Amino acid sequence: MDEKRGSDHPETPGNSDGGETGRSESLEARRQRLDAELLARRKVEVEKAPNQEAAKGFALAIKLSSEFIAGVIVGALLGYLIDRFVGTAPWGMIVFLLLGFCAGVLNVLRSTGAVAQSDGTGRSQPVGRQGEDK
Repeated sequence: MDEKRGSDHPETPGNSDGGETGRSESLEARRQRLDAELLARRKVEVEKAPNQEAAKGFALAIKLSSEFIAGVIVGALLGYLIDRFVGTAPWGMIVFLLLGFCAGVLNVLRSTGAVAQSDGTGRSQPVGRQGEDK
């Protein structure tokens, strides 16, 4: 097994080539084999690229829709609870449902980067720029 390994890998001590000529031929053969393997892998990656783009788009759509729906549901739930305990039906539900809708739209706009986010110090930064200075 060492003899076979030695002939494939010229760096190993079991190599019986004994000269620079055998080593350069072996390195050239290995380089060609690696080039062929890299070419094959690149073809596979290129074939997978459209599927990855579709998956990224689907993931973004799920994220944005869940953020919007969560805002509306939280607003409706708060409105219902206020109506239930204070007895202002249906005004609490209407007001907080509209506030939840606005919060959902604002969350979607922040996620897409269309609206700047506040960093807590009163300054607003685009979504992609947060935390770069830290």
